[in-house]
Amino acid sequence: MFELTRDTVEPKARGAARWLIERGVNAGDRIAVVAENVPEFVPFTLGALRTGIVPVLVNVHLSSDEQARIIADADPKLVVDEFPEASGTADLADVPLGRPMHYTSGTTGLAKGVWSGVFDEDDADALVADERDLWAAEPGDTVLVCSPLYHSAPHRIAISALMAGARVLVFEHFDADEIARAFVRERVTGAFLVPTHLRRLLAAGLKAPHARRVLHAGEPCPEALKREALDVFPSGTLFEFYGATEGQFTLCSPDEWLERPGTVGRARAGRELSIRNGLIYVKPPSFARWEYWRDPEKTKTAWQDGGFTVGDHGRLDEGGYLFIEGRREDLIISGGVNVYPAEVERVLETHPGVVEAAVFGAPDEAFGQRVCAAIVGEADPDELRMWARERLPGSHTPKTIIRVDALPRTATGKIRRSDLTSRQA
Repeated sequence: MFELTRDTVEPKARGAARWLIERGVNAGDRIAVVAENVPEFVPFTLGALRTGIVPVLVNVHLSSDEQARIIADADPKLVVDEFPEASGTADLADVPLGRPMHYTSGTTGLAKGVWSGVFDEDDADALVADERDLWAAEPGDTVLVCSPLYHSAPHRIAISALMAGARVLVFEHFDADEIARAFVRERVTGAFLVPTHLRRLLAAGLKAPHARRVLHAGEPCPEALKREALDVFPSGTLFEFYGATEGQFTLCSPDEWLERPGTVGRARAGRELSIRNGLIYVKPPSFARWEYWRDPEKTKTAWQDGGFTVGDHGRLDEGGYLFIEGRREDLIISGGVNVYPAEVERVLETHPGVVEAAVFGAPDEAFGQRVCAAIVGEADPDELRMWARERLPGSHTPKTIIRVDALPRTATGKIRRSDLTSRQA
């Protein structure tokens, strides 16, 4: 674990900006950053952003071929995989002049860059205010980051907390026992977690007496886990949001979720939600507009009438609360019927013998794909399949159920369904 504060980060950010400028990197240029969680990461990227230079944050756990493809596509001025010992100083804008460029995978699995460009002063200030509204860090707070900084949300909360004058604690790797202790020892007030983190921290005996705004996102949170977490965190502190690399959609307070279990909340400030042909669209403020890097056709497909979709399906209730019904990238088409894993997982996870479940498609000669499930828990697969058949349409009932010790996940806690599919192929 290491600590960042505005006072310690500021001179390093100015030194990083000077180092970049001396190497001919200018506002609007891109630099590829390929690094683990180390103390130099945030000062370096913050110095770049406050100069109008856009960091392309590359997942270090991708294969070398995929990293090379992303870097070639981003066309950066520099590739930084070791941070320099920068000296000197440079003038910086008061706030970041843009967002990092991240690559996100679509239904084809081919990563595409999300490009926001360089902001003018008004949009830059609006972005900072929007981020502060979400993460709610204040001077004197301690904000904890335990996910890789090359991902969007961990990097965003770290930057926002520093801009607000909060202290930031960053863990190099996730360690449930140590992080659980840090919540009390370091008087942690804020954090970003994914449901997998919540489950492991609760198992480690998490107490969070000083928490004021903790947010979770990244994947659906099972209802039983959410209720257990709400009992541990102080009342009114555990929020949920729904978003993607492309942008933000909703925010949900604890009380709103308890009134409408399963919702991910209503549109965040300055945004409008709509459902078109089952797809979730959000109309964002001007500073949150973006395009797919050098791909006008995909950009045009994503945007309609001032709003964009990332391909997720959902519904809005009469109060404007959003419920996610499925993610397009996880879609299973079995015998011509669309099956979204999330709706099947919600049913399976209500069985008392299931801790968590992952539903995925496997090749099938007769149906194209068959619905399969992997579960963690003591439920008997045959009994669970019969139990599920009573609660799900036949097309949605898993044909194969396997028990596993743990579900395969990415570094940010998302289920790697492709790993499960390969086991059944």
